[in-house]
Amino acid sequence: MKRIMSNRRAFAIIENFPRSRVLVVGDIMADHFIWGKVSRISPEAPVPVVEVKKDSFMLGGCANVLNNIFAMGGRVHLAGVVGSDETGRQLLAEFRSRGVDTGGIVVEAGRPTTLKTRIVAHGQQVVRFDREDRKPVQAKSVRKILSYIESLRDDLGALVVSDYNKGVVTRPLLEGIRKVIAGRPIFTCVDPKQRDFSLYQGFDIVTPNHYEAGRAAGEEMQNGQDHVRVGMKLLQQYDLKALLMTRGEEGMSLFERDARMRHTAFPAEAREVFDVTGAGDTVIGVLALSLAAGASFREAAYLANHAAGIVVGKAGTATVTREELKSAL
Repeated sequence: MKRIMSNRRAFAIIENFPRSRVLVVGDIMADHFIWGKVSRISPEAPVPVVEVKKDSFMLGGCANVLNNIFAMGGRVHLAGVVGSDETGRQLLAEFRSRGVDTGGIVVEAGRPTTLKTRIVAHGQQVVRFDREDRKPVQAKSVRKILSYIESLRDDLGALVVSDYNKGVVTRPLLEGIRKVIAGRPIFTCVDPKQRDFSLYQGFDIVTPNHYEAGRAAGEEMQNGQDHVRVGMKLLQQYDLKALLMTRGEEGMSLFERDARMRHTAFPAEAREVFDVTGAGDTVIGVLALSLAAGASFREAAYLANHAAGIVVGKAGTATVTREELKSAL
């Protein structure tokens, strides 16, 4: 494959990360991992008994996108909704401890903060249980988020919409974002979870996985080249500048529309896949930060692909540092 860019150019973009500012908007979640081992089956029911060794609380959902940008040294802001519960308080404390501005985080009474608890034994996930409410957030929460975006819009290089379909990313929010940042040089990047891509119409770049892309296009991808047809179709249908399709062990495919339609394939960079949890958050976080730092879509996708190759080699919801990315290059 023809080289996308020199290491010198890649390092220049990476060095610009600390001067680049990104806002992440979406579904704030917490990932709770309980790690243990199984040595017996319960006498009460035919289920394994997990002997707990440790547990860990990590930023999840769009907060993990923030975490990835933060780990890369980017200047990052967050907007979304948490509940007035212990998980929400824990998340707010975690953001403050990192020096993240919490002005864009709305606390909604009576709504639980989305919490995913995974029990992992011997490196295998045994069960996951979720606490969440997926109904749309209140109209006043949307107004507060839009007001926060308005206060930052003159300083942003990129804006990420991280949609986990948990009630924050709705048509009123997305229409509001379009109005608030209209005419400003801000790259808009969307990680989609909803089937109806008309929600994301006119944003710069959307990053579905191959399953989400096929579903949005109303097509099943059967053979090796179906993804090219689907990518081009979505690009045209929803007035996007680019679409980055993540394809698991097949790597990624970037579709761009400028003078002509262009497809660039990026082979998977992972040496060993340990855990794909949160890899999509790494992709969109590094992509948006690279665009804010002056990269083209192809250069940003190249860097995001390398970052994803590193993160899937780590356990749990992990991040990548600038030094790790440079080493991989």
